[in-house]
Amino acid sequence: MNTLLKNIPALLLAFTTSTTAWAQDGTIYPLDAPEEPNAILLETGGVADQPASESWFRQWGDPMARNITTATLTPFLPEPGTANGAAVIVAPGGGFRWLSMGNEGWEVAEALAAKGIAAFVLKYRLHPTPESLEDFSNWMNRPRPAPPSSDVATDGTAQPPRPPQLDLTNQLADAEAAYAMIVDRAGEWGVDVNRIGMIGFSAGAGLTMHATLNSQTMRLAFIGPIYGGMGPVEVPAGAPPMFNVIAVDDFLFRGQFGVIDSWYQAGIPVEFHLYQNGGHGFGLGNPNRTSNRWFDAFIHWLDVNEYLKPKPRP
Repeated sequence: MNTLLKNIPALLLAFTTSTTAWAQDGTIYPLDAPEEPNAILLETGGVADQPASESWFRQWGDPMARNITTATLTPFLPEPGTANGAAVIVAPGGGFRWLSMGNEGWEVAEALAAKGIAAFVLKYRLHPTPESLEDFSNWMNRPRPAPPSSDVATDGTAQPPRPPQLDLTNQLADAEAAYAMIVDRAGEWGVDVNRIGMIGFSAGAGLTMHATLNSQTMRLAFIGPIYGGMGPVEVPAGAPPMFNVIAVDDFLFRGQFGVIDSWYQAGIPVEFHLYQNGGHGFGLGNPNRTSNRWFDAFIHWLDVNEYLKPKPRP
């Protein structure tokens, strides 16, 4: 078995079993940084305005990292003889301030590898948060004003307002470096360079979309924004097919279908799953939610579109 696949399940099991007694109310707990023996440095630089060093915490029982100044890529490779040549870059979410490494990273990558897909968890650089965990927790729990219900578009119709946009220069460079590394080592990792896709969760969905719309070097075969922003975008020529997932009770949905309509109007294949419930941040799934079958639907979508078709032997 792949060394990483031996280590990660045990690591996740340790997190799960050790958190069963914790309050499941979103309380933030300190966490020692876990070992990441297979993480590969992307050498994209640091973060100029980051005074604090990388640290970890746990919330809802999941391991999370913040103040990341050094990007890494961690491969999860299928068992020998099971790889189909497809590859997926996995971008966890966390508002570009932290990363949900377990729920939206390692667990998803492990599930993809079990389907014969080479998966690569991208730990990308983040914007700064308070150095102390107490200050960070207070910042996370601060009162937030409710967003306005709508803006008025140029055609006079009411549209949900767009949130302030962060500078994603570092994050895009990290994604591009991850893609370049996978292409460079495709032979070693059993990857078909024409079948490299990217999925992301929440902010990771935003990074996936940002890379799709702005990168000059990534040639993604498909994308999967999972519970990301739903506003309309300008779709570039040659944009990849999209698989999109969100739940009705997700605060990012707010009745928007803009990005779906943008892909549809551009004539690019798009599949959209709007689930009755699931909330936000459900990863592979939470108990008793209709959104829990999204991963099965994603694999089926990949299969029907022949992204999982094994590469012919020479």
